[in-house]
Amino acid sequence: MTDPSADHYDLKDTFASRRYFAKFQGIMQHMLRVAGVMEAEGHLTRDEVTILARYAVSLTHTFQALSWKYLLVGRETGRFFGSLTVDGRDSGFPVAAELMTMANDAQNAQAHLSAMPSVEAHKDQMVQAILSDRSLPTKLQFSLSQRLYYEELLKGDLFWVRNDPQAEWIGEDRGRRSYRLHWATYDSQVNLPVIYMMEVEDSGREALPRDTRRWPEVQAHLSAQALGGLKLVTIARGFDEDFDDLHPKRLRRFHLGPMYSHAYTRQNGPLRDVLAQAKAPEGQDWAMVWTEEELLSDRVIEQKAGWFSTVEREIFALDPMGGQMPDLGATSTQRSIILPQRPYQVLEEHNPPGFAGVRKFVVSNAGRVLQY
Repeated sequence: MTDPSADHYDLKDTFASRRYFAKFQGIMQHMLRVAGVMEAEGHLTRDEVTILARYAVSLTHTFQALSWKYLLVGRETGRFFGSLTVDGRDSGFPVAAELMTMANDAQNAQAHLSAMPSVEAHKDQMVQAILSDRSLPTKLQFSLSQRLYYEELLKGDLFWVRNDPQAEWIGEDRGRRSYRLHWATYDSQVNLPVIYMMEVEDSGREALPRDTRRWPEVQAHLSAQALGGLKLVTIARGFDEDFDDLHPKRLRRFHLGPMYSHAYTRQNGPLRDVLAQAKAPEGQDWAMVWTEEELLSDRVIEQKAGWFSTVEREIFALDPMGGQMPDLGATSTQRSIILPQRPYQVLEEHNPPGFAGVRKFVVSNAGRVLQY
């Protein structure tokens, strides 16, 4: 069996680490613009874009916190504090263990801050070291970077390994309330953020988010089933069977990544060759894959539940190609790729197999997004 950790590596160079974080913060901004294009074409609603934007912003905050933590990596700081570990083969993202460590640090952030000098005190001490001692205050810089790291953790709104389900009201029809549930995970198997959205009809007596019995059970159930290896139909059927008065009508899963970069990742395949041949300048040598899976309810059937009652069960639409395609456990799957202009030009010139049905979003630093 292959050891996944063999594909992980540490960013031990100061400037490489800083460029890595700057690259990801830029990619998150491009993703928001692409979501805006999808909204304009009717593929996403305003509410759905808002949800995706929230998770993109929380990912940006997570990268900001990690960038403070590893700001002085590769420098002599007087103590060893490690370096960012990246999954260079499967995702291009930090490994899930980084987020787990960060969650633990967040629990102790206030205690760390109470024992550290303020930002202003750090700056005063650094000025003194430069003027009086004529030395580079590297240790003080490191201490300040750690303070800024803990301050970022205290601000909250970060993307964790598990981001619990939330419910948003959609409307009411035929006496049934409708909600859009959304939650997210950082898949530890492939080190990628994954976002889920489920539209459900509620035939229960109490509104779902205010139901002190059902809502905690729903949150626990969905969090436990948020595994990338599970098909959408498996997740939806399990939910449908466990909650007789909640009816899943639509389930979607968004995989953010992998991120390909000629400087930071070692993935095999056409995109690696495209980026190598593009020879794009720093900040434009990347490509980001975005995959959306969708499962729709096709119809409802009645099943007996005990002697005198029945319950509704959803029949989901699967295999629209009539058996010509492998069963992916979804109604449809749409793959997209976001990349700058120069890598896109090389991709079009070489036209590698497998990209004909992939939507391509070409972005620029000026904020422009073109779709092909």
